[in-house]
Amino acid sequence: MTTRWAAATAAALLVAAAVVAQDPAPAPGSGSIRAGDLEADVRFLAADSLRGRLTDTPENRIAADFIASRFARHGLAPVGSDGTHFHRFDLLTTALGPDNDLRVTEAGRRDLVLGADFYPDPVSATASAAGDVVFVGFGIDAPSLGHDDYREADVAGAVALMLDHEPGEFRRDSPFDGTVRSESARLVRKVLAAQARGAVAVLVAPDRHNHGRTRGPARPMGSVWPSRPPRVPRYGLASWVEAVDVPVVHISGDLAENIAEAADRSFDDLTEAAERSGGAAAVPLAGPRVELTTSVRRTTVANRNVVGLIEGADPALRDEWIILGAHYDHDGARGSVIYNGADDDASGVAALIEIAEAYRAAARGGDRPGRSILLAAWNSEEQGLLGAWAYTEAPLHPLDRTVAVVNMDMIGRDEEVPRIGGIRFRGLEPQSAESNRNAVNVLGYSRSPDLRRAVERANRATRLDVRFRYDDNPSNLLRRSDQWPFLFREVPALFVHTGLHPDYHTERDTPEKLRYDKMTRIVRMVHQLSWDLAGDAERPVYVRP
Repeated sequence: MTTRWAAATAAALLVAAAVVAQDPAPAPGSGSIRAGDLEADVRFLAADSLRGRLTDTPENRIAADFIASRFARHGLAPVGSDGTHFHRFDLLTTALGPDNDLRVTEAGRRDLVLGADFYPDPVSATASAAGDVVFVGFGIDAPSLGHDDYREADVAGAVALMLDHEPGEFRRDSPFDGTVRSESARLVRKVLAAQARGAVAVLVAPDRHNHGRTRGPARPMGSVWPSRPPRVPRYGLASWVEAVDVPVVHISGDLAENIAEAADRSFDDLTEAAERSGGAAAVPLAGPRVELTTSVRRTTVANRNVVGLIEGADPALRDEWIILGAHYDHDGARGSVIYNGADDDASGVAALIEIAEAYRAAARGGDRPGRSILLAAWNSEEQGLLGAWAYTEAPLHPLDRTVAVVNMDMIGRDEEVPRIGGIRFRGLEPQSAESNRNAVNVLGYSRSPDLRRAVERANRATRLDVRFRYDDNPSNLLRRSDQWPFLFREVPALFVHTGLHPDYHTERDTPEKLRYDKMTRIVRMVHQLSWDLAGDAERPVYVRP
């Protein structure tokens, strides 16, 4: 028995030695990542005085200036616009103008009512157009998915009639995302695809095949153009919206049916045929002619991300970048009620600042990463990931030379999903905070097994319970933070996230509730991951799902 124990012990020691030999070298400077420093930055960013850091407010600008000053202090190169630490871009807000009119001849209806029969979409240009109608299915052009609704279409000089949403929207075997609406179904992308093929206007009809027999527009006009301005303005990315120069109008299901019937077609048959694999067969609707005018006032809003570069030291690798990101905006305030956003996402921004300090400490000791590393504090995440989308539209470095993106959003708490959590927790299993005391979720793993393995290696020292989950889940978490624009562009990207909790997006998300010791270990793991990725000879590969 003693002999067996000795042999087993020797074997175990050999295995342990092999594992240690495989461990990556500890990232230099990680000791400078401290709980007290993280807490100090979170308390500043999530203080009542910054009133929730809402986009386009003085407090949001104070937060940006604070982050930029920290990046400068830690020696990050100012690679943003005009040699600053700011990556500048524009947003747009829209307002309904006074002249919106739609007429359809030969469709049995002439006096169409704004709101009941039609209304312009916020991406619409202020313009007038007229033409015959061509039905183009869902109007989606997605080459990577093998889907093109225009492959048999000629819409030059015509009005494109398309369905809202996407084919197979609720099928898990859909070529699109299945459990949630895909990025390919974003209306502005569909409009630009029609416009690029010469369409003079776009009509958007309800998807009756997947959403039932809707008589009115897919959404009531009041939900798109509310009579009272919302507390938080609805922003669009200027580079997208400004590219639209044709009228875009939502029409009622009844009007779409009238247009089809006037051309001796069944609208229900058209919507069913739009589900065809690979794309719809476009159908010219001979007879009806559309004349329309739209009036939408656009207001430009200047905005900015905060960026700083740690320059790589390896001549063969330094022209390739890794991006570490987090968003600094939150939901603002409503009177005396302040949405502090300590976990969402002052926690991630504090992590960026600490990682910057760790790389400065490493440089002082003569250690620099092989590849260059961009630290990016994104703005306007809460308005639709607009800062990250703006970066992918106008990157500071080519995306094909961006090796990986690691996004940190809500890394300071323990995931807690109530048994009756409502829509905010849709698709998530009930779980207690106690069950997640040592846990951190990593999403994006299914798009790059290489990155998953890199996380597992980087975690050997921190020994967190890393849970690779939620990539394909009705909660849609994979698409709800700033890694998504990069994944859409097929850049390997991860989302580091300790999970939702009942204080998420409420005034209860305050600094004293964060677990800074656990957060320190997460930040050290991300720092280690970035160091490893910066030095690996091989790039992680993106895998299409």
